[in-house]
Amino acid sequence: MRNDKDLTELPVRSPQLQRVDKRISSWMERHGMVFLRYSLGIIFVWFGALKIFGISPAANLAAQTITSIPSDIFIPLLGVWEVAIGLGLFFRPLLRAAIFLLFLQMPGTLLPLFLLPEQCFTSVPFGLTLEGQYIIKNLILISAAIVIGGTVRKKSDPKRFEEAV
Repeated sequence: MRNDKDLTELPVRSPQLQRVDKRISSWMERHGMVFLRYSLGIIFVWFGALKIFGISPAANLAAQTITSIPSDIFIPLLGVWEVAIGLGLFFRPLLRAAIFLLFLQMPGTLLPLFLLPEQCFTSVPFGLTLEGQYIIKNLILISAAIVIGGTVRKKSDPKRFEEAV
């Protein structure tokens, strides 16, 4: 069985490669969370804005999934919701609210898999259409939100933000 020291060492014994590896992994550790928050925020702002402006390729699928609210009201409202999530991810004091909104929204994004399987699958359960792939990719958004949510109780580090920008 390997111990922790073994896991930090490269198979190559070169001290130069060890230093480079440590610098790269340290840089990733310092900046990764900020990049994750901002990239997730950008995705939500962008996709939400597409819905607000009526140019989202996912609008039709969302409208067919939620039929109890007129789509001309529901789709822009969903867009505003997504933009709010994205903006909340940009500002640390709003992280809890953003993640809360995200987790309220995510189950709805999975509904077409169950309500409209003919549009999501070429062959149930593994053959995905483009729409199905669009939905399944939300698993990574959920995972990213969980990782970000794990930081809400940590003290903000202004230097980390400045270094990342």
